[in-house]
Amino acid sequence: MRVALLVPGPFDAVSGGYSYDRRLVAGLRALGHEAEVVELAGRYPLPNEAALASARAALDALPHGTVPVVDGLGLPAFAPLADALAERGAVALIHHPTALETGVPEADREALRATERALFGRVARIVATSPLTARRLVEEFGADPARVGVVEPGTDPAPRAPGSGGPGAVLLSVGAVVPRKGHDVLLRALGGLADLDWRLVVAGPENRDPVHAHGLRALAEELGIARRVAFAGAVDAAELEALYAGADIFALATHWEGYGMAVAEALARGLPLAVTAGGAVAELVPAGAAVVSPPGDSVSLGKGLRRLIFDADLRRGMAEAAWRAGQRLPRWGDRAAAFVAEIEKAR
Repeated sequence: MRVALLVPGPFDAVSGGYSYDRRLVAGLRALGHEAEVVELAGRYPLPNEAALASARAALDALPHGTVPVVDGLGLPAFAPLADALAERGAVALIHHPTALETGVPEADREALRATERALFGRVARIVATSPLTARRLVEEFGADPARVGVVEPGTDPAPRAPGSGGPGAVLLSVGAVVPRKGHDVLLRALGGLADLDWRLVVAGPENRDPVHAHGLRALAEELGIARRVAFAGAVDAAELEALYAGADIFALATHWEGYGMAVAEALARGLPLAVTAGGAVAELVPAGAAVVSPPGDSVSLGKGLRRLIFDADLRRGMAEAAWRAGQRLPRWGDRAAAFVAEIEKAR
């Protein structure tokens, strides 16, 4: 099979979605398929003229017989090319619909929703990265359920996280520093826990919304917790592995996740979790492994974190539940084959 992944550049960007895409391409190649990566230029998800031109050029350049797989972040740029997508049997890879992104003006959100609804009806197959996202594509975006499949991300076998060793608790939050990840909610939750011994490390790129990143640092100062919070920025795989190993609690206050790859990685290492039920996270975390709060509710999250930070025995019990659940998660080894099976359904 010849496959071309059309995705906004740069392809080495640090995010769960791009990590999924890279592992998918590597897996396809390992299975003997031809997998090309085409980096799209321009602005996304609200495409500018450069993005529209790049999308057209990318599609026009694909050899006959190549299956175009369009990453959902870049899909809106293909709105004028809906007929061409249909003719070529294109596949849409949807981590989460762009219309659900937090912090986007309502008018832009509605425009994206209309674009995605139209394009979901023209592609040959939609592959979502979680059952929840697949359901929402059908219920909210009018996608045909017969043409929607799911290939969840995988995890790699990983050692159990030994933790910081104390004193106190080290919290780790992994995710791009953008409004959807809810880092401000997490900071506000921790702002009420000054009487406890804890430190927070936030690992994730800050260049996608520098104003928001600056605002988070200002918020930490305002809450009086700036000395306890470290913004690590974008980290490489080895650095991230070390952060997981040295953490006692994984915390994520996301408003919405199409899957929650960082949460899965924390489970795979046996870390107890303090999360908000944003999107698929609510279905990913098992009972007994996490304290779960409503999205945006810093008070509830703070109460859950207080219990985890204060009670080491509770953490150990939840860590055991997380470890057991993490060993049952999908592995990357069979994800590419599952994706090929979804493509075959459209042929």
